[in-house]
Amino acid sequence: MEGRAVAKQLGRIGIWSNTFERLPNAKAGELLQRIEDLGYGAAWFPEAVGSKEVFAQSALLLAASSRIVVATGIANIFARDAFAMANGARTLAEAFPGRFVLGLGVSHAPSVSARGGRYRRPVETMASYLEAMDAAPITLRGAITPPLLLAALGPRMLGLAATRADGAHPYFVPLEHTPIARAALGPEPCLAVEVACVLETDPAVARKVARTYTKRYLELANYRNSLLRLGWPEAELANEGSDRLVDALVGWGEPARIAERVAAHHAAGADHVCVQVLTAAWPAPPLDELRTLAHALR
Repeated sequence: MEGRAVAKQLGRIGIWSNTFERLPNAKAGELLQRIEDLGYGAAWFPEAVGSKEVFAQSALLLAASSRIVVATGIANIFARDAFAMANGARTLAEAFPGRFVLGLGVSHAPSVSARGGRYRRPVETMASYLEAMDAAPITLRGAITPPLLLAALGPRMLGLAATRADGAHPYFVPLEHTPIARAALGPEPCLAVEVACVLETDPAVARKVARTYTKRYLELANYRNSLLRLGWPEAELANEGSDRLVDALVGWGEPARIAERVAAHHAAGADHVCVQVLTAAWPAPPLDELRTLAHALR
């Protein structure tokens, strides 16, 4: 599938959430139904150590809903071999036509080590993995290959996303990354950007919630290197991040202000923005916040 078609499939606005994996399957399905009713085009969820297996979870979520696209953000290439990845994705694409997007990534060294694996050179490892996926045999005639987006931050992985996939899914990035990603991808591939936000007008309260997010990711080398590459000084990345960095990574304020940030990413070249709503009540589903935000994003 070509990038423009993937962008249309995802829609302009989706959500990104790690709440689904923390709910019983029936509750996760009910949550997705409500998010679908709010008009969001896609729902993204991650694959981390200890989380639900992404293909099984995708199948359950797709079966519990009727329209919304389900996307992995991301499926970890160290969690299964390339044949299993390719055929698992094809199985979902055949069962739920037009409703599954495979977001694929190299994850992070600590997550790979926790699985008993050895983290290797990201771009080279991904390139070899994609070649193996292309070679994966399947017995089903007319099998559908779903859209493929790569978790890509730096220029080399973005280049791979442009030439070997349907686009890129950058995560934990400030606005200045989006035009860089679009330039690296070119006009055709789909650019689906995760944008975190807090519906809170008090700066101290908003940043306290935001730092539960930034602290976790600033400990990972891939994200730190991405920010350093964008020109952020090392001192601002220390601990949980400076106020300036937190504000760049997490939008906060009234719903209209969040909508402005989403619009800025679209204007900078994003085709799809998947909004991750952060709350002090995490991991409780932020359904009320998503409902409020849906009106502003329309």
